[in-house]
Amino acid sequence: MTESTYVMLPDRGVITIAGPDRHAFLQGLVSNDMARVAPDRVVWAALLTPQGKYLHDFFVAERDGRFLLDCEAGRLMHLGQTLHKYKLRAEVELGIGDDHAVAAVPGAKGAAALGLPSEPGAAIDFAGGIAWTDPRLAAMGARVLAPKAAIEAALSALGLSAGGLAAFDSVRLALGFPDGSRDMIVEKSILLENGFDELGGVDWDKGCYMGQELTARTKYRGLIKKRLMPVHFEGQAPAPGTQVTLDGRDAGEMRSSCGEVGLALLRLDQVAKAAETGTPLKAGETALTPQRPEWMAQ
Repeated sequence: MTESTYVMLPDRGVITIAGPDRHAFLQGLVSNDMARVAPDRVVWAALLTPQGKYLHDFFVAERDGRFLLDCEAGRLMHLGQTLHKYKLRAEVELGIGDDHAVAAVPGAKGAAALGLPSEPGAAIDFAGGIAWTDPRLAAMGARVLAPKAAIEAALSALGLSAGGLAAFDSVRLALGFPDGSRDMIVEKSILLENGFDELGGVDWDKGCYMGQELTARTKYRGLIKKRLMPVHFEGQAPAPGTQVTLDGRDAGEMRSSCGEVGLALLRLDQVAKAAETGTPLKAGETALTPQRPEWMAQ
């Protein structure tokens, strides 16, 4: 069971941000409120293009007077270079936490297995690093960011066994959570189509940040016409990028998958029409059954 499993996430990396201006620096760039970040609180946030399209997303933790950004390892250098471009005269020091690793304890009991509160975003010291309940939804479980030399031994000491990425993805996909650029198209995707509102990735009361105008306009004008949501199917998974159709008309596009569940960015009008008519959505020859997560606004 996933509740007794930890999963190392080799596709995650760590960027560090130290210095007295670290809060103000990130506050003007990212979608969430950096005033909420503390040694006992982690947030999920996104960095957008000036036009308001997705560029990066990451978890922001704080330990020993510096921010730790749990981000995509394959795009870590791009994120670091982008942050450096906006550094200007801010008193911050950017670094790479290459001595740290990231692990997940997926599932509804993941937080409790680490002694964490069930409140999303709650954090504690763990193995010389930090562990936190997923700030999006406690049902996703917990994450750990700690020194590579200690992280697996500390997790094993709790009675957790090592699992594969499928144990993590099966929970993530069922909940409808995007996994960075696997599910969101860089410089094209819109945050609110991918759950950032309901899952706490956007703070609507903070000051301006890069790309805020489009994000706010999308919300307040009700411009969301597509949503990323779980889809179930039988047989081989459609490849990411496969067009989804309804009666031959465009209905969306496949994203990542594991087993017989995946994510697809779907047109809401076509999802409603499929439900009304009983006509299946298709990705190629594969029939898809969309499942709206409980957390997703109607």
